Amino acid sequence: MSRASRYLGWLILAAITVATVAPIGYRPISGMPVSIERFGAFALLAFLLALGYPRHRWQVLVLAVAAAGALEAFQLLEVTRHGRVADFMVKVAGCGCGAAASLAAGLLWPRLGPRG
Repeated sequence: MSRASRYLGWLILAAITVATVAPIGYRPISGMPVSIERFGAFALLAFLLALGYPRHRWQVLVLAVAAAGALEAFQLLEVTRHGRVADFMVKVAGCGCGAAASLAAGLLWPRLGPRG
């Protein structure tokens, strides 16, 4: 489970990066409000990476928040995109909820927690 979570987490980060810094015309659209898309993407990212690296959940949370900030800043380099503090805060909330869900999953199902 850990290895799959790690791979999926890094794959999600790559997909989020492409979707975030690509021109707006290439952005995938789910039909849901964009705030929910942002929240969900970063919640999934933090959940998978925290599940994959259970001994490093705090570091994973810091990494996910830093990625959200960096990607918002990188949007300023693309003419059709814009980085906003409000968007960053939604992503940070998603990171926190995803990391917390990983912790809860580790407590409910100890096999998902750190091994040692």
